[in-house]
Amino acid sequence: MIAGMNEQDLMAYIIFGLILNFTFSILFGMYLSKNIGMQEMIKLKGDKEQSLFVSLSLFIPYAKMIVTLYRVAILQIFFLDKGYTHKEFWIYMTTNQLNKLD
Repeated sequence: MIAGMNEQDLMAYIIFGLILNFTFSILFGMYLSKNIGMQEMIKLKGDKEQSLFVSLSLFIPYAKMIVTLYRVAILQIFFLDKGYTHKEFWIYMTTNQLNKLD
């Protein structure tokens, strides 16, 4: 038993969480590529690396999905609602320079 549940149950939760993560990530990626364009996304991609938490979140059930939903919330609340574009969100997510939007 791990954390009060059988190993099979824990693995089922992990696998289901990964499936949900990939589903949300693919849908979010398709949404961004539709609004920005693939060529533009490739051209504007920066060199920002993901934090250690995001890398480790793959091993925690549903954590990676929550990170993806957090990014969707950032896009909606702090970018689209304030008049920024999807392209500016992409620049923010992929570069280390925070003042690049100014």
